[in-house]
Amino acid sequence: MDTVLRLAALCLLGALLAVLLRRGGGELALLLALCAAACAAALLIAAGEPLAALLRTLADKTGLSGAVFTPLWKVLAIALTVRVGGAFCRDAAQGALASVLETAGAVCALTAAAPLLLAVVELVEGWL
Repeated sequence: MDTVLRLAALCLLGALLAVLLRRGGGELALLLALCAAACAAALLIAAGEPLAALLRTLADKTGLSGAVFTPLWKVLAIALTVRVGGAFCRDAAQGALASVLETAGAVCALTAAAPLLLAVVELVEGWL
């Protein structure tokens, strides 16, 4: 809960300052938003460590190989990166670049998930 309040305060303060900076020019507002996002990412990485430990414990207890969990982590990272990157592109009035980034993210996510799909196919073949 504490992390969420910190993030909310950081984002609201960043948004307020960005509105003030947009009046003079949008470049500084975008730079401020990038800095606020970097600070938020640092807070989230620290807060996400217990979740990562839990997922590692689940992976150990289930006995599933890293070939199952690694693609999931990659797809999650791709999705978060594309979401944040697309939002920054839209803030910079570059909707076309945001669309290209989202398309590239979809292709990369499918590529990252391919080993998981192959594992499912091998599992089904084993049943037949």
